[in-house]
Amino acid sequence: MYLPWSTNLTDYFYNNIADMEEAISHTGLDKERVIVFLSTSASEAEMFEIVYENGSCHRQILKEYTNPSFTTQTGLTAILNDMKSFAPALKYAMIIGCHGMGWLPVEQSPGRATTDFTYHWEYTDVPQTRFFGGLTTEYQTDVTTLSQSLSNSGLKMDYILFDDCYMSSLEVAYDLRHVTDYLIACPTEIMVYGMPYSTMGEYLLAEKPDYAAICQAFYEFYSNYQYPYGTIAVTDCSRLDELAFLMKDMHSRYSLDTSQTASIQRMDGYSPVIFYDFGDYVRILCGNDSELYGRFTTLMEKIVPFKAHTPKFYTASRGPIIVEQYSGITTSAPSLSSKARTYPQTSWYQATH
Repeated sequence: MYLPWSTNLTDYFYNNIADMEEAISHTGLDKERVIVFLSTSASEAEMFEIVYENGSCHRQILKEYTNPSFTTQTGLTAILNDMKSFAPALKYAMIIGCHGMGWLPVEQSPGRATTDFTYHWEYTDVPQTRFFGGLTTEYQTDVTTLSQSLSNSGLKMDYILFDDCYMSSLEVAYDLRHVTDYLIACPTEIMVYGMPYSTMGEYLLAEKPDYAAICQAFYEFYSNYQYPYGTIAVTDCSRLDELAFLMKDMHSRYSLDTSQTASIQRMDGYSPVIFYDFGDYVRILCGNDSELYGRFTTLMEKIVPFKAHTPKFYTASRGPIIVEQYSGITTSAPSLSSKARTYPQTSWYQATH
């Protein structure tokens, strides 16, 4: 469980860890080990192991950090190597809890201050949701940095679960396809409570993770939650190169005009929209080409084999939004937002155009 400094989520991280301990208390640990990296402040962090003994859990401190550099390849690689040295294993999986903004790169320029753009985590008078990193750029990490750090460490995850907003994204999954078999994430904002580990935990810790049960546990929790809004999906990253090949063919034949963009299912509260439902984007892109769209839907059933959503998803800026089309994963391909201006630089765009 990798929980870097995320400004306003620390109390929720402690709750997430306690929920995972509750799941472990019910099932025990056999050959599994659970290592947690937790930032306790902006400048301090600790790595500890959740140890199950005599019917209860306790936390064994493995290492303490001062000013860990988790936003850089060098720093994150070192943290991952620490985890490997403390708990060498045949198989690994990773849970990342923090704020999230999909594939969007960390803003490097001060120009952000001159815009009237408001991020979803900046709304304070509404129910809170989660942003990969903290609320400010010095604590945010690019997905490409995560991917390279995992590669540097020689790690290939069974799954990476993002307990953050907007991380079930084609662009994110494509960047991570060589360092994880599966991506578990939310295509929309997730309420600040995060994943319900007390019920999901046993399926996440299983030798063969039960992805259908993971989605079902998420759905049941959020269907009955105080704020009954939640979306989740599991992506099989091994098939993304096949999808990229199909999308390159599709983009060579068809393109959208801005009048069509408005009818695609939005998956965020931003204006202009940044994250669109990927399946709905392709449906409209294909138009009347039923043969090509049929090939796409057949492949998507394999790429996103498990998904779930409540009737509406929540946004900090617009409140609840009805889900009419749902493929479980987003794209920013049709976005006109200034925040998506670097989209042509993504590896997904370059592979599909």
